Amino acid sequence: MAKIKLTKNELKKQKDALKMFKRYLPTLTLKKQQLQAEIRSAEAERDNAKEHHKRITEDFARWIAVFSEQVPTVETFFTLEKLSIKRGNIAGVDIPVFENVSFQPSQYDLFSTPLWVDKAAKQMMQAMEWDIRSQVYDKKVQLLRQELITTSQRVNLFEKVKIPETQQNIKKINIFLGDEQTATVVRGKISKKKLSEQEGA
Repeated sequence: MAKIKLTKNELKKQKDALKMFKRYLPTLTLKKQQLQAEIRSAEAERDNAKEHHKRITEDFARWIAVFSEQVPTVETFFTLEKLSIKRGNIAGVDIPVFENVSFQPSQYDLFSTPLWVDKAAKQMMQAMEWDIRSQVYDKKVQLLRQELITTSQRVNLFEKVKIPETQQNIKKINIFLGDEQTATVVRGKISKKKLSEQEGA
């Protein structure tokens, strides 16, 4: 704890600081609660996206195994055309927001390519979209968690350090100023008594 001056000016400074800490603490606490709720929501979105991706790829793997034709990898039948991720803001945190993704089907020979490739390409495009979504939600969760750590540290600093420390400082200064005032009154009475004794002598 830093050494404080035991003066009226310092008392005013400490009282102003306490007022400020008490004014900002509810805002920080509210921000912490908002971040916790947003993290839960983003985690649910991410888990949902991962579940979609898993279901599509597992379904794809089951039925693709029954075909024996040799073809190039399914990803060669389409390309990523456009990916739109905008920036959002939650409780002062810049976060990525998935908007949309589009794929461009490739041109291939319909006669030499097995029929199931069309369906496989569509499923792979869906799987890729859900994978991209889950990565965006992952990043969102990561950024919100980082901000939650910082906000929680500030809440703890205010609650457990700054407010109690400032209250202690105010108490200490008040006691000192009270003692000083009492001492001044006592000295005044002693001086007055001595003066009256001298006048009486």
